[in-house]
Amino acid sequence: MLRSGTSIGANVEEGIGAQSKADFISKFSIAYKEARETSYWLRLLCATDYLSKEMSDSLIYDAEEICRIIGKIQITSKRT
Repeated sequence: MLRSGTSIGANVEEGIGAQSKADFISKFSIAYKEARETSYWLRLLCATDYLSKEMSDSLIYDAEEICRIIGKIQITSKRT
């Protein structure tokens, strides 16, 4: 989870500094996949009671919100 979670921000930063539109979309696509993976790990930790229900609900919500934001950025970038 540490790797996928920290990879999200790193790929977003690389996308911001992209050399082309295709490079931007590629980096944000990777960030989206890493965000989905992080969401998976959080759900798994919740299902195994490794995290409390309250903590996991908040973290899962935040992770899914990040997925939605990055997904919208991808969609908008592909349209323009």
